[in-house]
Amino acid sequence: MENNVIISIQGRQSYEQAEEETIELVTEGCLQPDGAEGYTLSYQESELTGLEGTLTTFQIERDRVTLLRMGEVNSQMVFEEGRRHLSMYNTPYGALAVGISTKKMKAELDAAGGSIEIDYAIEIDHAVAGENLFRIQVRQKGLHIKQ
Repeated sequence: MENNVIISIQGRQSYEQAEEETIELVTEGCLQPDGAEGYTLSYQESELTGLEGTLTTFQIERDRVTLLRMGEVNSQMVFEEGRRHLSMYNTPYGALAVGISTKKMKAELDAAGGSIEIDYAIEIDHAVAGENLFRIQVRQKGLHIKQ
């Protein structure tokens, strides 16, 4: 996998009884066409995210985005606007059944890059555990990002 893009990720997490948390990460990754209308975006997690040794891959289709993590943490999360999906989240400490309810999703990618925005809620044992929003900007290496 050759790194051909710069990925800027901005994430916001809010949980009951806790202060909202915002993270920002800029890393190199790989963007490849996947089928007629889809793309695969992948990058290696770092010590900064707490997931060092994990490969994160987004499979982007027209109406669905699937987030796969493989390595120290193994998980699959499916995002489809207006739908709820159950996923397993495997950690070194055990597995959790997690519900993902996607409120809003927009993915606009082509071979030169683009953006993904997903607003979703996470449920653990059928109770909402948190609200998350992440925005990902993807651009070819050497190009400046448009705001």
